[in-house]
This record gives sequence, structure tokens and C-alpha cells, in this order.
Amino acid sequence: MSFNVAQKLIASHLVVGQMVPGTEIGLRIDQTLTQDATGTLVMLELEALGLDRARTEVSVQYVDHNLLQADSKNAEDHEFLRSASRRFGLWFSKAGNGVSHPTHMQRFGIPGKSMVGSDSHTPAAGSLGMLAIGVGGTEVALAIAGEPLYMRMPEIWGVRLTGQLPPWTSAKDVILEMLRRHGVHGGINRIIEYYGPGLATLTAMDRHVIANMGAELGATTTVFPADDQVRAFLRSEQREGDFIELLADADAAYDVTEDIDLSTIEPLIALPSSPSNVVPVREVAGRPVEQVVIGSSANPGLRDFAIVAAITKGRQSYPGLSFDVNPSSRQILQDLTRMGATFDLISAGARLHQSGCMGCIGMGQAPANGRNSLRTMPRNFPGRSGTKEDSVYLCSPETAAAAALTGIITDPRDLTKLLGLEYPALELPAVSSVNLTMLEKPLPPEEASKVQLIKGENISPLPVFGPLADRIEAPVALIVGDDVSTDEILPAGARVLPYRSNIPKLAEFTFDQIDETYPARAVKTRDTSGHIVVAGANYGQGSSREHAAITPRFLGLRAVLAVSFARIHWQNLANFGVLALEFADAADHDRVQQGDVLVLAGIREALVAGTEIAVRNETRDEAYAVRNGLSTRQVEMLLVGGLIPWLRERRARAAGDRKEVR
Repeated sequence: MSFNVAQKLIASHLVVGQMVPGTEIGLRIDQTLTQDATGTLVMLELEALGLDRARTEVSVQYVDHNLLQADSKNAEDHEFLRSASRRFGLWFSKAGNGVSHPTHMQRFGIPGKSMVGSDSHTPAAGSLGMLAIGVGGTEVALAIAGEPLYMRMPEIWGVRLTGQLPPWTSAKDVILEMLRRHGVHGGINRIIEYYGPGLATLTAMDRHVIANMGAELGATTTVFPADDQVRAFLRSEQREGDFIELLADADAAYDVTEDIDLSTIEPLIALPSSPSNVVPVREVAGRPVEQVVIGSSANPGLRDFAIVAAITKGRQSYPGLSFDVNPSSRQILQDLTRMGATFDLISAGARLHQSGCMGCIGMGQAPANGRNSLRTMPRNFPGRSGTKEDSVYLCSPETAAAAALTGIITDPRDLTKLLGLEYPALELPAVSSVNLTMLEKPLPPEEASKVQLIKGENISPLPVFGPLADRIEAPVALIVGDDVSTDEILPAGARVLPYRSNIPKLAEFTFDQIDETYPARAVKTRDTSGHIVVAGANYGQGSSREHAAITPRFLGLRAVLAVSFARIHWQNLANFGVLALEFADAADHDRVQQGDVLVLAGIREALVAGTEIAVRNETRDEAYAVRNGLSTRQVEMLLVGGLIPWLRERRARAAGDRKEVR
């Protein structure tokens, strides 16, 4: 039977189910990735599971998000994460070593391997021919403990690339073209696989840009073949021995197909405040720009920084404009410096920041209210930058550099006419500046078992939630529309991120971007009826942060009724015992009002039988049908209160069975 690359990756890791789209499958996981904004909960979950040592081939804990140390909170989190990595047998990447995704690609990524990460941009590793999927932290913890990853088998969406990108465009414009065509819903329940002759013109790091932002399409993941470009990348990282060719069979088929002629791509830009709000740069040229930020996992490659240095070399950034550069890894900063590009950037007025996510997650570099900020980042959801009334645009390094020089949104192709500048030809080093000094290896088992977890006062225990009730009678505390992101449910930024390990304190910021009164209103129901949230389509898009499920649950959330859910958040809600239900009739969303009291009865029986649940609106004397898409395994998990209680019960039963056999 002929397989495409995605099918080969799934088939080689399949331990439960069959590759039938829409059915549940279980996958063996080889590698895991955690970062500090989500990793503290993962480590607390490993402790709760009683894990002795990681069962994966490679697990790495990165410190790349909470880098600003305005007080002791972030430093204490880093100390805890290092102690947990030493205790459980993980690699530890120190603060300043780099953003997790490009750093993992450089040092640990291997074609043909599977990986899950507690970061929604984990699919960036698909650029190497890996099956890399972003999930909630609880599922990463289970993968570290040797459990399979369960998911719906997606459709495979084949995108055939032909031609070659013209000057002044790059890989960011390719993924922006995909978002222009399909929006943030286009990839839901799909794996995107790129193939065709155009692939030969895209380096592994170019592919990283495209795979990274497949998450913005809602895709389960993105994959590329492991071909000569991947071999060349691993050779430059002095890891050619890790290369394994992985190509689609000649007559492989796809569930959905599409074509992109790279030669027709033009400079594109995503307007505030959605990655799908994409237009050609020429249509918005002339708008004033106050800030330009280069960096993040969406444009992390050496060429992404080097092209900006080459464009701005010998020139000055526009007066009054903040020109910020965040190297994506310590290794890339070394290479930029070796090339002389660091000097060129600094001479052009760039503010050089440490290697990390920084402004991408709102950890510093917040723009002024209402002032336009152009960023080479993956997301521009409202308030994600750290400024509530922000105006963030997403673009390529070329478009960002053009704005840095002119002070306005500028089609970079116009720089030839404006400044007499031809598109620079880059000469990148053939061998990277491999730097292992900030990576700590796992301790030997006997040494690791003696390590004590170091918990500062800001690290709280995991909340314990009880089993799902058979009847819920609760008020609607909040009603939201379509495409609400996890940034809006639980904000990022320097004000909030330091509390990621302190759920009671973190809960105070829940829905802060939408309704500041929600936490105080919600907590009043926590010990009595609880409350319900009603949402539109694609609820919970964006970041994989499971905090966006935990903090509402901590405040008493019992159920979310939505038109539809984003994949990761839907799973996170179930993982923490929150009932996630979809309206059978989407129009019913508009019939519910905040404050209405809803009654859901016979919940447990309906979940087990897989039937619809009738929701009674006591306030308006109406009824709405809702349904769930949960598997039998997920129903069992939800009934006992979530993923960790379910796994504990299962392991206890298994231990009892073994005892009886003896």
C-alpha cells in the first residue's frame, strides 16, 4: 500500500486504532518538549503520577518564555524546573540558550521520530520529517511516563509546491498565503503535508517557518519529507548521522489537495488582530510604524536575522521607531556575530535582546497603546503583546526590515526604488556554531533518584477536582463569540506569566482580556452550583496552555457550550473534568443570555451512550440539544474527574491484578 509521509509517520508509531479519519488512535511518543510557561505544571503532574524516570528516548525542558526576572517568581520557577529535570531524567536548557523549537531542531530533532510538546508550535519540528504535535501539559506528562498519545486520526491535506520564491519574499509569505486562503479554521482535524518540486528551493529552516504557523490554521500538525535539504541541515549541525530519508511513495494519495506556485507569492502581512487577517503589503503601505520586532519561533533561522542585517547594513532605523532583535538561540547569535551581522544590526540602531520568546509571549517589548507594531511572530491575538489595546501586524523579515528603515509599512520590493537597494545575496556559514554549554544532560538514574524538588513559595500544588456530576444546574457566567483564543481566556505577558505555577493567583486573571469581572463573579458559584460558559466557533484557538482550562475550572466552571472547539483546548477541558459540548444547532448560541440558568440532566448516561444531552434554559423556558465528540476512553476519563485521576485508577487496578496473579 502506498503511503504519504504523514501516514508513514503515524503507521510506524501506531499502537491503538486504525488510520481512519475521525476515529481515535494511540501513538507511541519518542520525544517530548516542554517550556517554562507550561512546564511547571507538567513537572507537578509527573510528581502526582509518582514517576520514577522519563520513559521517552529524549525529553527536554526549555527555559525560553519567563525570562524577565523582575522579582523572585520566574527565578524560582527556573530552579524548580531544573530540579525536576534532574529528578525525572530530562535534558535542561538554561535560560538564554534559545527558543525551544529552533533549539530542539538544531540539537535533538531526528527524521522519523514522534514528539509531543506543551506548546502549540511544537509542529515546527515537522520541518525535519518528524510527527510533532502540540498538546496540553497533562498529555506531555503522560507521554514522558510512557503512555501513548490519543487523538483523532486527521485527514491528510497535501499541498503541492512548484516554482521558486521571487526576491523580497520568503517562507513567512508562504504560510501567510495559506492563512489568507483558509483562515484560522482551515486546518482543523487535518495534518498538512507539503510536497512537490518547489520543496527543493526551501531549506529546513524555511520549512520550520511554514510548519510552525500551521498551528495558526488550526492544523493537528504539519509535515515535510526528510530529503536532501534536511540532510544538509543536519550536516551543518554536525549531526548528519541522525539523518534518515523519509519520502512519500510515488503514487501516494491525500484526502485533500491544493497547489501553490511559489513564483506567484508576493509580500503579505496579517493585520490586527488575527493571523488570518492577511492582505498584500502594498494594500496597507504607508501606515505609520512605531515598533519592529525581529525574532520568535516563527522566523528563527539564521537567514531570517541575516537578511534583516543585510537590508539595514550601513543605514539607520527610522527616527522614533523601536527596532528590536531577539536572537532565537545562543548558537544563532554566535553565527550572526561571526558573520559580522550582529555589528550591522547594532549599527543600524537595533536593540539586541536575549535569546528567547520575549515579545512574542508579551514578556517585555509591549508596544504603546494603538501604535502599530510589525513583528515576525506567529500570533497577534488581542492583548498577546502585553498591551491590551495593541495593534500588532505579522510579516516576513524582509517586510519588517523595510518598515524599520522607512517608519511606515513598506512593500520591501519598493526599497530598490526608494533606497537603491537590490535584494541581498546571503552567504551563510556551512557549519553552525554548535554550542552545548547551556544544555544539561539527564543525571544517571541512581543519582537522579536522590534529587529533591525545589519549590519556591509561588509554586502551588495541583488542584484536586472531583468526579463529573450527573446533573448540572448553573448560571451562564459569560458568553463569548467566535475564535476566542487561549490568550483571551488566560492572558500571557509579564503581568501574568510569573504566576503560571500558582493556580489560585493565576485564576484572578481569567478572561481578563474580555471581562475583568468574571473571576469575582465566577468564584461565588464555585462551592455551590458552579457556572457555565457559552462560546462561538473555534473556541480556545491558539496556545496549548492548559492553564486556560484549569483556572476557569478552579473558579467553578462545570461546562462549556460552544458552536465548536479548537482541538487542544477541547482536550484540555476534558483533561480537567470540564464538560465540553457543541450545540446541535449553532443558532442556539444566540438564544442564551448571560445570567440564564441552564440545567443538564442525565449527563453520565448520555455520555456513555453517546447520545445528545438536552439543555434546559430555566430562565427562558427553552431547550437546546448539545452533543460531544468524546471517545469511550475520554468519557471514562471525564467521569472520574480528569486525566490524572483516570490514570491513577487504571494503574491501581493493574497493580491489583498483578497482586492477585501472584
